[in-house]
Amino acid sequence: MYDNIDFKIKSYDVTRIDFLKETPKHFEVTGEHNYHGSLVISGSLNGYKITVSERGVNVEDGSLCKFYLGDNFQTLNRSDVKKAIEMLSDTLHLPFEQATVSRIDAAQNFIVKHPTEVYFNHLGEYIHNKRLVQPNGLYYKNHKGLLIFYDKLKEQKEKGQNIPKLYKDRFTLRYEQRHRARLKDTFNAERVTGAMLYDEVFYMQIIDKWQEAYKRIEKINDVNINFNAMTGKKDLYMLGLASLIFQQGGELNLLQQIKEAQQRQDLTKKQARDLRQAIKEASQCNIGMVQNDAILELNKKIDEAVKFYR
Repeated sequence: MYDNIDFKIKSYDVTRIDFLKETPKHFEVTGEHNYHGSLVISGSLNGYKITVSERGVNVEDGSLCKFYLGDNFQTLNRSDVKKAIEMLSDTLHLPFEQATVSRIDAAQNFIVKHPTEVYFNHLGEYIHNKRLVQPNGLYYKNHKGLLIFYDKLKEQKEKGQNIPKLYKDRFTLRYEQRHRARLKDTFNAERVTGAMLYDEVFYMQIIDKWQEAYKRIEKINDVNINFNAMTGKKDLYMLGLASLIFQQGGELNLLQQIKEAQQRQDLTKKQARDLRQAIKEASQCNIGMVQNDAILELNKKIDEAVKFYR
């Protein structure tokens, strides 16, 4: 479930550590510069960008999963993230369980039946989020972070990275929730620490927020026209009426609207009778709409992932 995690360790989080003297010994240093009169040393460690000053250490813009497992095609569960943080702590000789976490990515890959674009087309608006169609995916953006749906295989190929045998030549959709700001507000905590990532209660929050965000996305055209049941133009007209019945909340709701229109004298008795008869015929015929299997499939996979990680 976990992928990218950013950490910040400040001088007040630890004691008796000379960051500038000790920490650069344990990663590849690529540069030095002055920031407001203070020395800053920068470098990298297994995909992470590291900056060190006398006031602290930032470990950012990298995948904790890739650091620990060697790739970020996989994700880290609760026990994995504890081991990964221990490994990072041992590598840099710093207590990352005490670090402040400034970014959390929760993600999962799904092997799906259809090309990933099919699923993007059925994911609509998400209140208080900006829907952004990208060349390789679909983003939902707000002031705290992002939801992202994208083709994981395409991303791997573009980066020249290996694709696990299980996923080769199969449609693979990745769904990520990126918490990038105001984590203390999102998780109702004074600050989010490395140790909290493997706390059971906190981990359940990560999973629940990931699932809840998906559920709040409006699903577009989650029904398809049942073309297999159509034989001609008359069936198409009947299908249009069946679609109207569906949009109005069902046969009973539409019949109630006709009754009220007749009471207001917007319809004559004969007109109301003819409309009721047409609605009954459309409701009873074999043509109509079937629920889109892409949405059904994705709903099921989200639920299964939540059960697995719980």
